Amino acid sequence: MDSLKDAVWTYARRHAKRDGLATTPVPGLRIMSLEAPASDLHSVYRPLICLILQGAKRSIIGNEERLFSAGQSVIVSADMPVVGRVVQASQSEPYLAVSIELEMASLRELTAHMDSTCSQRSSEMVTLFVEDTEAALLDCALRLMRLLDQPEAIPLLRPGIMRELHFWLLSGPHGTALRSLVDPNSHASRLAAAIAILRAEYRSRVPVERLAAEASMSLTSFHKHFKHMTSLTPGQYQKRLRLIEARRLMLDEGFSASNAAFEVGYESVSQFTRDYGRLYQAPPKRDVLRVLNTPRLPVETQPIPA
Repeated sequence: MDSLKDAVWTYARRHAKRDGLATTPVPGLRIMSLEAPASDLHSVYRPLICLILQGAKRSIIGNEERLFSAGQSVIVSADMPVVGRVVQASQSEPYLAVSIELEMASLRELTAHMDSTCSQRSSEMVTLFVEDTEAALLDCALRLMRLLDQPEAIPLLRPGIMRELHFWLLSGPHGTALRSLVDPNSHASRLAAAIAILRAEYRSRVPVERLAAEASMSLTSFHKHFKHMTSLTPGQYQKRLRLIEARRLMLDEGFSASNAAFEVGYESVSQFTRDYGRLYQAPPKRDVLRVLNTPRLPVETQPIPA
């Protein structure tokens, strides 16, 4: 693990933003490094695995609040709203983590070649798993990090490393739940189709009837299973996407509150201000000034992937 920590720390020192996050040229690979405990980050995760290398982070994912610490891997198996706070970090031992987005194509291909089990029923649908990090996963992550020094090798070597990573995940204790993501008959897979619409069209009004039809569910069933998986209603989920993107626009691109509100689909600035204050505990302008004037205060500023 020491080699991976060194690679993450070295890259973060050159590329991490004020929130401690750094994207990389390797698709789906991101790192985080913070030298002090931080305030809440609000975000919506895609399915991913996060390897905690050093320090600790407390997160609320859906309806679960957990503390994740060094040596653990966190698997999020659906597009989930997340509130996270780094609680253990220092200059001598910064919080270090690597996240890798899961690829449905790889899961689907490998599942077809491996012994499969029945998908979990909706009442058993689990979206968060925590386990001690296995050496095989650390090795895959380290090899992905090493590609950063040889960008010409990324398109050639990354697919094989990602395939191996997904194999170890499917072979692990949570393989059954991960298989449900690519089972077209599972609730997780059907809901993923509806969530993809929300993520792509979050600026627009999306009728819930369209989402339910995409998930092949009745309205009642769709509302029930969507809330069970994400802890939010479809309307709340879309609002969360809008507010996260609006905050990014104000912090990273200098948008005013009113311009950010209209850009993400709000028709009323006053409504945007009320919703923003409920989520971030401060009006937009005050919140942005607080962040900009406090360099070590992290805030989720990633664009919403389409």
